Amino acid sequence: MILHPIPPLYNKSSKILVLGSFPSVKSREQVFFYGHPQNRFWRVISAIFGKNVPVTIEEKRELLLNNGIAVWDVIASCDIVGSSDISIRNAVPNDLSMILNNSKIEKIFVNGKTAEKYYNKHLKEKLGMEAICLPSTSPANATYSFEDLVKAWGQIKI
Repeated sequence: MILHPIPPLYNKSSKILVLGSFPSVKSREQVFFYGHPQNRFWRVISAIFGKNVPVTIEEKRELLLNNGIAVWDVIASCDIVGSSDISIRNAVPNDLSMILNNSKIEKIFVNGKTAEKYYNKHLKEKLGMEAICLPSTSPANATYSFEDLVKAWGQIKI
């Protein structure tokens, strides 16, 4: 069983919550979200808000928080082989109440089908909030071009 090592990123002004499934090996090593260099998350978010792609963790934090975006993951702990979402077993959901009670979250988005699956299974009914599924920014999702991701993810800008 691997425990989620990254605390949620949010502040009292956060309006949008983006949830992944569970951090990749690279993200767990960096103790920050979307750490794999091939993950397109940071490039997509930067393009949507017209900003330079952040390099440091501090720049990544600022990009999200300055644009009202909170980030965390659906799963608090699970059995997983490497970074393979398909291998996830025994998933235990994160408690999102600390984010929802201490911010202004209006919408929840999930990054990919795995996050959607676990959100719908463990959290949707409890929270009474739908999550909008966006195409995964993972390098494993070759179906979407960068331009297609930017277009689909543009709805997070409110």
